[in-house]
Amino acid sequence: MYFYPMTEDLETPASLSEQFASIMHLEDKLRIREFLNNQNISDVAELVNEYDDYASQIIGNMSTHRAASVFKILDIPIQRKVIQELPPLKSAELLNELPADDRTSFLEELPNEVVKELIKTLDPEERKITLSLLGYPEGSVGRLMTPDYIAVNSDWTMAEVLEHIREVGRDSETIDVIYVVNDKGEFVDDMRIRDVIMTSPDKYVNDIIDHRYIALNVNDNQEVANQIFRMNNRVALPVLDDNKLLLGIVTIDDVLWVANEEFSEDMQRIGGTEALDEPYLEMPIFKLFQKRIVWMVVLFIGEMLTASAMGYFEDEIAKAVVLALFVPLIISSGGNSGSQASTLIIQAMAVGEITISDWWRVLRREIISGLLLGTVLGIIGFFRVIVWSQFFPEVYGEHYIPLGAAVGVSLMGVVLWGTISGSMLPIFLKKAGADPAVSSAPFVATLVDVTGLLIYFSVAYLFLRGLLL
Repeated sequence: MYFYPMTEDLETPASLSEQFASIMHLEDKLRIREFLNNQNISDVAELVNEYDDYASQIIGNMSTHRAASVFKILDIPIQRKVIQELPPLKSAELLNELPADDRTSFLEELPNEVVKELIKTLDPEERKITLSLLGYPEGSVGRLMTPDYIAVNSDWTMAEVLEHIREVGRDSETIDVIYVVNDKGEFVDDMRIRDVIMTSPDKYVNDIIDHRYIALNVNDNQEVANQIFRMNNRVALPVLDDNKLLLGIVTIDDVLWVANEEFSEDMQRIGGTEALDEPYLEMPIFKLFQKRIVWMVVLFIGEMLTASAMGYFEDEIAKAVVLALFVPLIISSGGNSGSQASTLIIQAMAVGEITISDWWRVLRREIISGLLLGTVLGIIGFFRVIVWSQFFPEVYGEHYIPLGAAVGVSLMGVVLWGTISGSMLPIFLKKAGADPAVSSAPFVATLVDVTGLLIYFSVAYLFLRGLLL
């Protein structure tokens, strides 16, 4: 690690990175601590990413509260490194200071034996909360929620509500929304802090709530939470159990992290590989090989069926070798149309634009799209054969018109089949409980390759029977 030379005035370096390097050169812990505590949280996080070898020193030299704020926005590999390198007492302070939802998100990425050891370092109350959150199914809203919220009773006055906010608001995840419960802890409604401030102090909570609320179930999938937040423009939502008991809240920042992770995983699956558990450059080569080889083998076996299909039509190819010239054109067009359709549908399902119940509407649209796309490509393919035959008549022979018609009609059929397959496969997988992103572009292309050959040679046999075949 190169450090810039120390100067007389520490404010002369042009960038924050240079200032930090100069101060680190001094090895003065008090000045380092003061410098770090005076920076924005996001700026310190950038320093950690840049000087990752000093990540634990940076976090360790900050106040516990600010260190936790930086830690929770770092990437998982750096978080692991920090916890491993910090002294046990400091790491325990850091974990106890983290919000419950962020702590749970970090722990669920670690091996079980490591989680058991770290949980032992938590305070009794924090340990109880963490074990409760980890007890919910992976990928559920229960793993995202935090118990740090403000709840008030429905028969309180606004004055009592404001006094309660002053008492507990500092430890709450957010005070933008206040949650109303009854004496049994059952959720009644929520209200904005603006309504509390603008209402007369002697008014009761029951006087201003309208019982129209949006809530999440603790067992809901995190993708459901993402869609609900996006559709309703909320900063936080209550989390209830099946008996309407208020268990916690989920805030928009946690949902944004989930959405980012889901997007990354979907992009990797669409590319024909398993989702990566770590950043690409952090993942060991052999583990990366394991993530990719399964789909490579599956796709390779699928392409072997293409060779089998070619073998089935060996006699037709022997009689009319010219048919083999158009095989790459036919199967690539079908694969491209299928890949387009699957990518569009997967993305639309991910953002909640379509659901399983929309399958018939999707099918109708894709049939029309497939016919239009196939017709355009079919016309281009037909005229390509016709025009080429005028300049090179020996290539396609005297029957170039029926050959061009066979190519054109085959393109229409293959493109139509590709759009139908690519659009319906993600919906079918979603219905079966699988991840729609598994129907990746390479997978759909391989499927359409095999069926495209069957369509092509079947159409060619109809047009060229008695001529070339």
